[in-house]
Amino acid sequence: MSISENLMAIRASIPASITLVAVSKTVDEQRLREAIAAGQTVFGENYVQEAKSKWSTLKTEFKGIKLHLIGHLQSNKADDAVALFDRIDTLDRVSLASALAKAMKKQGRKVPCLLQVNIGDEPQKGGCAINELPALIDFARGLSIDIEGLMAIPPIDLNAIRSAPSISEMGGVTARADGSVDPRPYFEKLAELAKANKLRVISMGMSGDYEAAIACGSTEVRIGSVIFGARS
Repeated sequence: MSISENLMAIRASIPASITLVAVSKTVDEQRLREAIAAGQTVFGENYVQEAKSKWSTLKTEFKGIKLHLIGHLQSNKADDAVALFDRIDTLDRVSLASALAKAMKKQGRKVPCLLQVNIGDEPQKGGCAINELPALIDFARGLSIDIEGLMAIPPIDLNAIRSAPSISEMGGVTARADGSVDPRPYFEKLAELAKANKLRVISMGMSGDYEAAIACGSTEVRIGSVIFGARS
């Protein structure tokens, strides 16, 4: 199927109220143009430099494109991120909040953010710990950063999370028939955290689990391979 047909199929499977973020990591300019021609306006990139090389011209050419940073951001890349992206979805620590606030002030540009939560308490993943979330929200807002919501990626590997303290809070985890972790308890937890902190955006759900995420309260899904095909 073409990119246009893939986008049409996804849009038909999700409510109109759900924002579709097309994850365009490693996707070349020609395929991006195909997605834009098919009406896609919101894209997610993982790396600042890759995004800069692809989108600096495209964003000028196509008005209305919204570009989200969905990958880990180093504090020393804050200036470039603020200049290019329309939202930063991976704010997860005090030092990054300080760097972003400084970059926004210097450029006179306000860029809304999502806080990334390490929802499975996985040591190998980025994200704010659940118990540190309220303090980070207060700190970022104290710097005049607009915190719109939360983002998380649930665990995939059951072995990596067996001792995570967050498991007991969610009544344990279960493996699905294919051996992967059932993401629904983690989606439900993130939605609960967003509601408790009065945040409207809940970014969760990717190509393999976006339908479950929507059922658990996601307001936007991040889909790449189902749109653009397998990454090289």
